[in-house]
Amino acid sequence: MLTTYITPYAEIIARLSVAQPSIDPKYFYDQRGSALFERITTLPEYYPTRTEHAIFQMHGQDIKTCIASDTTVIELGAGNCEKARALCRLIEPKCFVAIDISGDFLQQAVDRLRDVFPELDIRTVVADIFDQAPFPPDLPLSRRLVFYPGSSIGNFDPEIALGLLRRIQGQLADQGALLIGVDLIKDKQVLDAAYNDGAGVTAAFNRNALAHVNRLIGSDFHLDDWRHVAFFNAARSRIEMHLQANRNLRVSWIGGERWFRAGERIHTENSYKYSVSAFAALLARAGFKRSRAWTDPRQWFAVFLAEV
Repeated sequence: MLTTYITPYAEIIARLSVAQPSIDPKYFYDQRGSALFERITTLPEYYPTRTEHAIFQMHGQDIKTCIASDTTVIELGAGNCEKARALCRLIEPKCFVAIDISGDFLQQAVDRLRDVFPELDIRTVVADIFDQAPFPPDLPLSRRLVFYPGSSIGNFDPEIALGLLRRIQGQLADQGALLIGVDLIKDKQVLDAAYNDGAGVTAAFNRNALAHVNRLIGSDFHLDDWRHVAFFNAARSRIEMHLQANRNLRVSWIGGERWFRAGERIHTENSYKYSVSAFAALLARAGFKRSRAWTDPRQWFAVFLAEV
């Protein structure tokens, strides 16, 4: 079967050229974007990281008893590997594989992880998690635990999330499980504040996607021309992030251009919020046979373990 590869240039131009322009959120994560996101996770308004951490603190031993020993951990979107560091301390895996789209940032994170676990077999894969074969072909013959923390699954529309979960389930075959963080539905004020921090870090993170796109397609987006907009869309159970043009302006790139009206928006990210029952149903649709969830006392966040 012939597989058509769409270059970043072609993909970005296609998405900027339609009536409702958008940028894939994976383009947030160049070196600066990855560093900005790490700052976001420490902000007082941004609850997911510390709440997920608290769940592991409260329920770590229970989670550990549900995970087979002699496991290979494969983290999707590994980032700074801080969550992997805590998990590796908890379950002492046989091998750890870090997968992330930001290669330089990932390498620095893995170097730090090797200092902490010098005896651990650590591998890296620089890839989009939707690549056809992101798992290394020569992994140890042990059970696999795919680790996908931080509620990144919420960045995908539910049907796309379902497709990713099905691919993970298929790659695990009969020898593994998925440990995944999921952000839960909660008060709109809490959600809106988490994506509109007072320090403006999320706004800088959002606008930085334009700087990354400039390098990839030779465009001339000026970041000061765009305002960060984020809000909870209750009807679709998701946070939406946009960049809104401050004035009428023209953006050009190699081979083309587009005019934007004042107030026109580029859609940059969604972050879907689930109930525990709704996400458990999504895992079942993806082919996982059993799942259980641990939550914090306020039920703001959940960690699921789903078995094949």
